[in-house]
Amino acid sequence: MIDLHCHSTASDGVLPPAEVVAVAAAAGLTAMALTDHDTTAGLDEARAAGAQLGVEVVGGCEFSVGVEWGEMHLLGYFIEPGDRDIEEFLVAARADRTRRARDMVSKLVGLGLAISYDDVARESGGGAIGRPHVARALLERGHVHAIQQAFDRYIGRGRPAFVEKALPKLADVAGLVHRRGGVVSAAHLKSRGTLAELTRLKADGLDAVETRHPSHTGDYLATITDAALALDLARTGGSDWHGERDAAGTHAQLGSQQVPDEWLTLLRTRRPTLTGPH
Repeated sequence: MIDLHCHSTASDGVLPPAEVVAVAAAAGLTAMALTDHDTTAGLDEARAAGAQLGVEVVGGCEFSVGVEWGEMHLLGYFIEPGDRDIEEFLVAARADRTRRARDMVSKLVGLGLAISYDDVARESGGGAIGRPHVARALLERGHVHAIQQAFDRYIGRGRPAFVEKALPKLADVAGLVHRRGGVVSAAHLKSRGTLAELTRLKADGLDAVETRHPSHTGDYLATITDAALALDLARTGGSDWHGERDAAGTHAQLGSQQVPDEWLTLLRTRRPTLTGPH
């Protein structure tokens, strides 16, 4: 079994990349993809650990893109750290994450909460900043009693301190990844994973779709799987694991989604020829 969706402290996970790989090895996984948000910074450390522990570490990244109905997360696979074109894009994406976090902190301060951007940066430990870091800072400062409460009360969509991301188009990110020899998969679509929606996404460059995910009920799994097979989209799956502190429901234990290793083999067959300078 494998897991094609997990996170480390390079973004908003709670364990360093090498420790994530150690958990994967303990779970008996033969391969995993490290898919941190808008960064490939953890891949070298993860691969070094994987070489020692017998776990293949696939280069990955989770992008945020804008589609017809709003924000969608896009998993890029076979991405190499240090690739000039991709790293240039990711530097800009992380800068927007910092802007967003600062704006959220400003709104929280305006609501009367004692919190600073330094609190959030401390939680990130130098990794790509995301809303979970803001939530952890709120928890640390005693403004909430649980991570999920921070989202429900303050920073979830529609709540008073929510701030939108700058979202590139799916076609642009898919094109960038394809030019570097990678493939892209739509993450945790839930009710959006219909045949009609996936037809539109495929037209914009989608290669695969995540079918097995903790947030996918049996009905979602069946609908998305049927659509993937009808459209000849590859299938991916993973736990979306961030660490033991995560609330249940949207994330699960590494290796829990029973993703067969042949899915990674089939995903490789979708890779385009790498173009341009590395």
